[in-house]
Amino acid sequence: MWSGPRNISTAMMRSFSSRPDCFVSDEPFYGAFLKETGADHPMAEEVIASMETDWRKVAEALAGDPPDGSPVWYQKHMAHHMVGPIAPDDLEGLTHAFLIRDPHLMAASYARKRETVTSADLGLRLQREFFDRECQRLGHAPPVIDSAYVLAEPSGVLSQLCWALGISWDPAMLSWPAGRHPQDGIWASHWYGHVEASTGFESPDFTDPLPLAPALQAVADACMDDYLHLSRFALRNA
Repeated sequence: MWSGPRNISTAMMRSFSSRPDCFVSDEPFYGAFLKETGADHPMAEEVIASMETDWRKVAEALAGDPPDGSPVWYQKHMAHHMVGPIAPDDLEGLTHAFLIRDPHLMAASYARKRETVTSADLGLRLQREFFDRECQRLGHAPPVIDSAYVLAEPSGVLSQLCWALGISWDPAMLSWPAGRHPQDGIWASHWYGHVEASTGFESPDFTDPLPLAPALQAVADACMDDYLHLSRFALRNA
């Protein structure tokens, strides 16, 4: 699942982890991204020390069998992490899907966790580029879900997603226990406070965000074309 930050991506990981047939992984390329780029992210040193940082070793592991032998392996990825020698296309044998959100909402939420926000941080350009390549490879659009539709109709949209992925729908995906998950990355203490308090999907965010500062507005506006390009394909409640 290719996403950007502040995009219910961790809630989606919680949802899939509630399936008894599914193992989940939390941003497995994050350490490699930080080591390669030197990006000034919160807890960067701790993240690098906590996980494999060789891009190729991570990709090789992700293309193998789920660590616990589960039939389904849900891999949560940030599109903007793929700026090193490995691209999403190199993850062969996997089914790719895309999670998007209005970039104005993303920018407003991300700014509460980092002092500076750029369009690259939101990852929508890379999501679009990979989505277009997947369309060409498959001959049709891969699954796209918009966080607003997931929050508005979680059972309807997630059942559509499961159908598109070729797996059964499980109502267990609608709820999860509060607190930390065993597969959460070490960065959870900085980023996951809200989802750790949750037990399911919350109210939809179709409403307009609060007015953004000019710099944040410019970031969000720069991402809108890419968001709208992907949103045309977003699954909705049947």
